[in-house]
Formats: sequence, structure tokens, C-alpha cells
Amino acid sequence: MDSLGWVAVASIFSAGLCIGLGAIGPALGEGRALAQALAALAQQPDEANSITRTLFVGLAMVESTAIYCFVVTMILIFANPFWNYFLEKAGG
Repeated sequence: MDSLGWVAVASIFSAGLCIGLGAIGPALGEGRALAQALAALAQQPDEANSITRTLFVGLAMVESTAIYCFVVTMILIFANPFWNYFLEKAGG
């Protein structure tokens, strides 16, 4: 396999690894945050507005990590800066 093929394989593999690991962490974090918020709501139902507001802000912050991983994956697949370099070197 030539160097252009290796760049393609490495890009696709690293994109899959990025989105795979980048989705597991936020999913576990969101599940744990939701479980803790439900436990807090069960203990103090009067504070539902405050707990819910804080939960949504926290979930948005956790979800941003997954979105960053998705953006990196899309860059690796569709706008890879190494791809154009190797296409120029290969004469394509």
C-alpha cells in the first residue's frame, strides 16, 4: 500500500476512534448526572426549578465534548489537511 492509502486508513481509523471514545464519555457522564438529579429531586421536590436548570446547563457542557469529537471526526474524514498534501505529492 502506498503512502496515500496509509493516510486514508489512518484518517478513517482515528476518526472512528475519536467518535467512539468521544461518545462513550459524555454518555456515561450524562447518565450519571441525570441519576443524581433525579435523586436530588426525590429528596427535595421544592427545589425542582433550581435542580432542573442546573442539570440542563451541566448536560449542555457535557454534550459539548461529544460535539467537539464529532467536529474533529468530520475534519479527519472530509477536510483532512494531510490528504491534499499527499495528493499533490502523488501527482493526483
